[in-house]
Amino acid sequence: MTDGNRIGKKITTLRESLGLSVEELAERAGAEAHLIAGIEQGALVPCLTPLIKITRALGVRLGTLLDDEDQVGPVVTRGGAGEAVTRLKDLETGTATGTLDFFSLAHGKSARHMEPFLIDVNPAADRSLSSHEGEEFIFVLDGAVQVEYGKDLHALGAGDSIYYDSIVPHQVRSAGDARAKILAVVYAPF
Repeated sequence: MTDGNRIGKKITTLRESLGLSVEELAERAGAEAHLIAGIEQGALVPCLTPLIKITRALGVRLGTLLDDEDQVGPVVTRGGAGEAVTRLKDLETGTATGTLDFFSLAHGKSARHMEPFLIDVNPAADRSLSSHEGEEFIFVLDGAVQVEYGKDLHALGAGDSIYYDSIVPHQVRSAGDARAKILAVVYAPF
């Protein structure tokens, strides 16, 4: 099963357990019904913005959709062993061809409030801006990225970091034609 389909199946299960139709969930989440249906069917690859809205509408934390199992206590993730979560085309919902590859560093940790990821930022054309409740911290491990935040553009290289309120429209992209690697910690209040 693809990652997107795994997430879609979890959304379907949670939605049905609440007795909600696709349309009712879409209304609660402030999303289009075709978007919810596409994610549930695995035809669309989800990203953080709609996933956060969907999890809020379902009354669960973001990690509920991204994890396979819950673990109480600390989670240790060894180098190179981050759990692949999903591939995103952009910060909206796109097809399975991705420009951001997410690897969870807290896979399985129950009741967490932060989502730490290693992300490979692949070169691509400009994408649309995203906004959602919460905060994000990004540390550039390798390469260079550009962070568009509101009307400002921040160029970051290896060793640089940025911390911002994610309610402001933003976008993270590779600076140029080379891939970059970042550590990102996303906090989405529940």
